[in-house]
Amino acid sequence: MKKSLLIILITLFVQSVFSQKESSFDVGEWFRFEMSYSGFLKAGEATLTVKNATYKNKPVYHVVGKGWTTGAIKWFFKVEDRYESYFDKQNIMPYKFIRDINEGGHTKNIEIDFDQVKHKAYVNNIKHNKQKVFDTKPNIQDMVSTFYYLRENLDIPTLKEGDEVHVDMFFDDENYGFKLKYLGKETIDTEFGKIRALKFRPYVMAGRVFKEEESLTLWVSNDKNKVPLRIQADLAVGSLRADLNAFKGLKHPFKIVAKN
Repeated sequence: MKKSLLIILITLFVQSVFSQKESSFDVGEWFRFEMSYSGFLKAGEATLTVKNATYKNKPVYHVVGKGWTTGAIKWFFKVEDRYESYFDKQNIMPYKFIRDINEGGHTKNIEIDFDQVKHKAYVNNIKHNKQKVFDTKPNIQDMVSTFYYLRENLDIPTLKEGDEVHVDMFFDDENYGFKLKYLGKETIDTEFGKIRALKFRPYVMAGRVFKEEESLTLWVSNDKNKVPLRIQADLAVGSLRADLNAFKGLKHPFKIVAKN
């Protein structure tokens, strides 16, 4: 009887400890971004949506990201991108990733299934009808799930300026060591007013698109949601900026310092 009571007390304690951790997002969250080129020319829009889904009889989050050009730009450089990720609701580990893009005639249609136990990525290149299998690192992330994984796992109170966070990512057909540097806190002007933000530097591959590794800057809200507020990219030619201009379905209150 005493053993049973002790087990019950331990179980209740463990549940109470783990239940204190609040997720930063949930099903129904939706973001819309407006993109501008070189600070003045409207370039396009993008959305991120969190849905419920089932993958191999397991309930998962299904995030769909879409991006497309608008206005005059689409007449000489049309973009229609779609990214999808199916990942575990508990540990944010991805099971399936889809990349279907058309960027000025450059197209890709790739589906990746992850085996998080055997550490394998099964890549199906639909455009070229080719299938390959790759070894991956433990707890591998895809391009979309990485953002949600970081929202859940970054320990903000312990971060110091200059700290770097590393995540193992698999992209297209290779393992990629994603690195994020914390640049500190900043209050920025947004569509909704002044918002306290956390500033980060995601490192990217320099080359055809980006000027250098440190070409990208990201601001997220300094609250429980960690909402992506702005992304600034210095490109090989010009610059691109994406600003959040609409949202719904946030799990926590959205804090505004001063309204416009």
